[in-house]
Amino acid sequence: MLDVNFIRNNSGKVREGTEKKGMNPNIVDEFLSLDEKWRRAVSELDETRAKQNEVTKKLSAGKNEEFLKEAKSLKERVSLLEKEEKELREKREEALLQIPNVPFEDVPVGGDEKGNQELRAVGKKRDFTREGFEPKDHLELGEALGILDFLRGAKVSGSGFYYLKDEAVLLEIGLVRYALDMLEKRGFGLVFTPDMAREKFYLGTGYLPRGPEAQTYQIQGTNLGLIATSEVTLAGLHADEILREEELPKLYAGYSHCFRQEDGAYGKYSKGLYRVHQFTKVEMFAYTLPEESAGMHQKFLALEEEIWKGLGIPYRVLLMCTGDLGGQAAKKYDLEAWMPGRGDWGEITSTSNTTDFQARRLGIKYRGKDGILRFAHTVNGTAIATARAIVAILENYQKKDGSVEIPKVLRKYVGKKIISSSNSRGGT
Repeated sequence: MLDVNFIRNNSGKVREGTEKKGMNPNIVDEFLSLDEKWRRAVSELDETRAKQNEVTKKLSAGKNEEFLKEAKSLKERVSLLEKEEKELREKREEALLQIPNVPFEDVPVGGDEKGNQELRAVGKKRDFTREGFEPKDHLELGEALGILDFLRGAKVSGSGFYYLKDEAVLLEIGLVRYALDMLEKRGFGLVFTPDMAREKFYLGTGYLPRGPEAQTYQIQGTNLGLIATSEVTLAGLHADEILREEELPKLYAGYSHCFRQEDGAYGKYSKGLYRVHQFTKVEMFAYTLPEESAGMHQKFLALEEEIWKGLGIPYRVLLMCTGDLGGQAAKKYDLEAWMPGRGDWGEITSTSNTTDFQARRLGIKYRGKDGILRFAHTVNGTAIATARAIVAILENYQKKDGSVEIPKVLRKYVGKKIISSSNSRGGT
């Protein structure tokens, strides 16, 4: 969430940032109105309690009918004011949670993905026509090779679930190891996080459980939800803690399963592994000093590019526009891989600078060398989301005979160079 004093003193800037993100700026006015009413209620409550204390002191010196009557009246008044203050505080806090982070000045203004800016494209797309065949999509390839099974996944768990088999299992594990090995060498601590988090933490990171943008599977009868990303659990790692300036930045590589309630309204882009309800991901997460978060954001982007250059798959880098940032990010980059099966680019990673937005919600502070407590900044980024990585690998490394070559960097993990139908052991 934003600093309340920042909103009070920069309401025009906050309204403008909210509108740029495609949200109704009236939520800022609603908050300011509730904030003013709440402050008046707090002031009146404090004054009434002070009067109550004065009367109580007078009563302690000796009983007096006038003082007794006044004490009773003040007690009733305090009770009413406490209820009013609590109701206003809760409404104020709810309104505050609706206000998004303010986008940086260098973020392009746009309403949706059409406003995103392509910064660069890296790698050469294969010319399958020159190789004498039309590329297949990953679903057709995976089913023919016996390594993807969506039919039985739907039978057991419903649409959007799947089984990985044989080499696809090894490929998933290999992708995770590839990312973790690289990040460990770069100074990241490795963390296997819980797959569930309390509401405080997915709300605190900006993932709303209800409404049109809801992604979270909530566990009925509890305050738990399945995480959509380990960004939630990594941010929660140091919630309500005071870190030391000397130990920042703190870098983590979080390995987890991710669960998302996709609405299925994506047409051809929802096919196969591209948009599913469950997948595995390695997430990068940093706690930084405020003045270092922008540099860390660039570092995360560079690491994402290094990972995909290593896989040898063409990709492009996008600077996301204001309308495609989400509530928590002040600036965001996406990487999109070339996916021959769809003849288009597809999102594979994202990295965001959320400034102190998440830290304020979750109480993540650091003590500076001057002894002053400040809120840390948080930066997150996808190292590998295995489902979409498998899509990109199968489609970019397919061969004319239907087999798939395994990228060189993954062969030591998978234990072979080629995936072919003759390797399948699980049957159809």
